[in-house]
Amino acid sequence: AMTDVLSAEDIKKAVGAFSAAESFNYKKFFEMVGLKKKSPEDVKKVFHILDKDRSGFIEEEELKFVLKGFTPEGRDLSDKETKALLAAGDKDGDGKIGAD
Repeated sequence: AMTDVLSAEDIKKAVGAFSAAESFNYKKFFEMVGLKKKSPEDVKKVFHILDKDRSGFIEEEELKFVLKGFTPEGRDLSDKETKALLAAGDKDGDGKIGAD
């Protein structure tokens, strides 16, 4: 579970901070949720939780529901927010984000 890696309180605050449509800022979110302070191993654990189809990648369709991956109360990202997050994480331009 996500709370095995991150604090439930941090998750609640971070998801709540971006509850308004079009407000999602991935840099601020990952900082607020505590990921920036985590080890590479812990970051990979979070990645694997978000990789719902276990493909080894997080595709655009999975990114849309990234906030729900942290808590069921999270909202879906808009297409614009999803594409911005994908562009930031997709270093090789293959349309998906790998664990590295």
